[in-house]
Amino acid sequence: MIRGVIFDIDNTLTDFMRTKRMAVDVAVEMMIDAGLKVDKTAFVEKIFELYWKEGVEDQRIFDKILQKEFGRIDIKILAAGIVGYRRSKAGSLALYPHVTVTLFELLKMGIRSTVLSDAPKLEVWLRIVGLGIHNYFDHVIASEDYGVKKPDQIPFRKALEVLGTKAEETLMVGDWPDRDIVGAKKIGLKTAWAKYGDTFDTKESGADYELGDIIELVDIIKKENGLA
Repeated sequence: MIRGVIFDIDNTLTDFMRTKRMAVDVAVEMMIDAGLKVDKTAFVEKIFELYWKEGVEDQRIFDKILQKEFGRIDIKILAAGIVGYRRSKAGSLALYPHVTVTLFELLKMGIRSTVLSDAPKLEVWLRIVGLGIHNYFDHVIASEDYGVKKPDQIPFRKALEVLGTKAEETLMVGDWPDRDIVGAKKIGLKTAWAKYGDTFDTKESGADYELGDIIELVDIIKKENGLA
């Protein structure tokens, strides 16, 4: 019996990496327009190399890349990058197909839902509210609140507290097997891998279920609960 669902957000509910790449692309274009002398393609790749090292939610990535590459930060160029990034991100962030209808169907079935993310809590809420799905969630569990990231058990256990469900009654949905699936299985959660959001060319997720589309979650829960 499934009574609760824990969702990762980036690359699970939102097409985050598509948005990120578009935003960085625009940011670099605006920095070049403001006077930055770089090859656009190469500079974008350097930014992502730094993201992989520092974390994709690093809020000072442009400061760091300018300091690293030029030994100083030109505030005009930095401002251009920030404005370009924010404009693009605000205009391009989108839900994957069928996210809203899936959340609605779970609500109709009496399934409680929460979000568990390694991203900063405010950033997560800004995405949720901006995309109009805030009424489906009362809480966001952010790893930053506990000083650990997935797959550590602490944020997963907090998510269970918020949902008021037992591990065996709860399904974790996420795109990153090494964090979402491994962490969930450590405490006995059922798991569903968001294959449609995979950015790691994963061959084996280790999840109980694999989702080609998030809407498949509805039939999985109906089956688990003897409704199909």
